[in-house]
Amino acid sequence: MARVFVYGTLKKGQPNYYRMIESANGKAEFLTSACTTQKYPLVIAGEHSLPFLLNIPGQGRRIRGEIYKVDDKMLKYLDDFEMVPDMYQRTLVKLEVEEWVGETEGEERLKAGSITEAFVYSATMYEPDWPSLPCYESYDAYGDHGLQYEAKETGLV
Repeated sequence: MARVFVYGTLKKGQPNYYRMIESANGKAEFLTSACTTQKYPLVIAGEHSLPFLLNIPGQGRRIRGEIYKVDDKMLKYLDDFEMVPDMYQRTLVKLEVEEWVGETEGEERLKAGSITEAFVYSATMYEPDWPSLPCYESYDAYGDHGLQYEAKETGLV
């Protein structure tokens, strides 16, 4: 089992959340909400107004999202969905737990304020002007940013 931190359309209430709970894709168990310990640019960009976390530590904001425990099948599904390595890369990131979550099978307690690690999907390629776009601490496809998310059949966050 691996931990994955989602910050975009895979979060609860977002357009691709159904992919996280579809058992045919594998198993994903919500653990807690969390925030990156470092700042990163989280921008909305591209022709489909997708959320992109740029792997530029120290710039932008601390990013809020959700940590899931996923099995190997779901991790493979997410890698395919996120088009690793062409569009996104999967790397480890340090996270600060925002809410207490009790024990799950074989899992230590994640208490508010504790630090843990999880995989995150960050953009592998992006336009030179993207780091200067507005940065968000939390993505919401239905937010007041005025950028309409457009889903495609192939994997896009």
